[in-house]
Amino acid sequence: MLKCIAVADLRIGMYIHEFCGAWMDHPFWRSKFLLQTEKDLQRIRASSIGELWIDVSKGLDVAAGVASASHAEVEAKVDEQLLAAAASVPLPTSSALEEEVRRAAQLCERSKAAVLDMFADARMGQALQFEQAGELVEEISASVLRHPNALISLARLKNADEYTYMHSVAVCALMIALARQLGLGEDQVRDAGLAGLLHDIGKMSVPNEVLNKPGKLTDSEFACVRDHPEAGARMLLASGQVSAQVLDVCLHHHEKVDGSGYPHRLTAERISLFARMGAICDVYDAVTSNRPYKQGWDPAESIRKMAEWQGHFDATLFQAFVKTVGIYPTGSLVRLDSGRIGVVLEQQANSLLTPRVKVFFSSKTQSQIAPEVVDLAKLAGRDKIVGRESAADWGFSNLDGLWSGL
Repeated sequence: MLKCIAVADLRIGMYIHEFCGAWMDHPFWRSKFLLQTEKDLQRIRASSIGELWIDVSKGLDVAAGVASASHAEVEAKVDEQLLAAAASVPLPTSSALEEEVRRAAQLCERSKAAVLDMFADARMGQALQFEQAGELVEEISASVLRHPNALISLARLKNADEYTYMHSVAVCALMIALARQLGLGEDQVRDAGLAGLLHDIGKMSVPNEVLNKPGKLTDSEFACVRDHPEAGARMLLASGQVSAQVLDVCLHHHEKVDGSGYPHRLTAERISLFARMGAICDVYDAVTSNRPYKQGWDPAESIRKMAEWQGHFDATLFQAFVKTVGIYPTGSLVRLDSGRIGVVLEQQANSLLTPRVKVFFSSKTQSQIAPEVVDLAKLAGRDKIVGRESAADWGFSNLDGLWSGL
């Protein structure tokens, strides 16, 4: 049985099933293990993780009277939170997904090259040149306006060795889409995009062998990685070429509303709007992307996990983010009431619960079926999404090719 408990109630002998937080909130390369040493207990308590799941069938239970939540209780709260965002109108699109994916693929390649050059200058300690940055933000902004699902989802499909660069492109696109969802002016939308593009530039102060390490980080390596917001802020401040808002996102995108984040442990009212937006966009792309030490989570699974993490994100902004990417974002693997399994293509204009889905497998016959695009908005009362599925559990590959056509 799984129970969600506070880190303060964790003790040696408990079996950790999962940390309630992003992968870089803690120094462990795996989340499932029996807690056996005082050193590991103290490392967890020293991290910015506030809660975690334990499996009481594999280790000690909580003491009598200690607060905990069952999986069913947490799931019910998450359902309530996500359903509140369901009846919404996503951003309008002016081009078909397939058309914009082709454009976005070319833009991703240009963006990766531009960000790589910019970040290489930072790693070499050279003066930062941002001539291309503004132009890049404009191109990404135009793509997101034409079809928000295309570039945002495509940028998630990054190789481990290009993660840092494409992560910056993805967070730029997510920040732009979220800013528009919030109704911000175009000047602020551009600033939000530039903040997303530059938020992780401080990682150029971290040695590549640490940044891409496939195993558990040492305490000193973990501290080095956690220093990247301040390192980035120093770089941007020295450049004298960015606004205070952009600088603030670089410095504070790892802060949490409950004050457990870093580097300054700011609480909700002290974290700027852009930094609170950056925290959500940064984590979403991080946990949905493959890393040297971790396979990315399914987009829909990521939304649910992030909704579970109490005290991490601004609740109002997170709901706006869900409206931006969907409860079942593009690329999510879902099972329909009819038994068909498919991958989500894009959101619909009336409800986040009725996306367009490309079905390709029958769970009833355990066999492939001819791929078919199903518009769930037109099948109300006849078919609907009844659950998320794991591609690994089914042995599916090339799901990304199914939705993107690439």
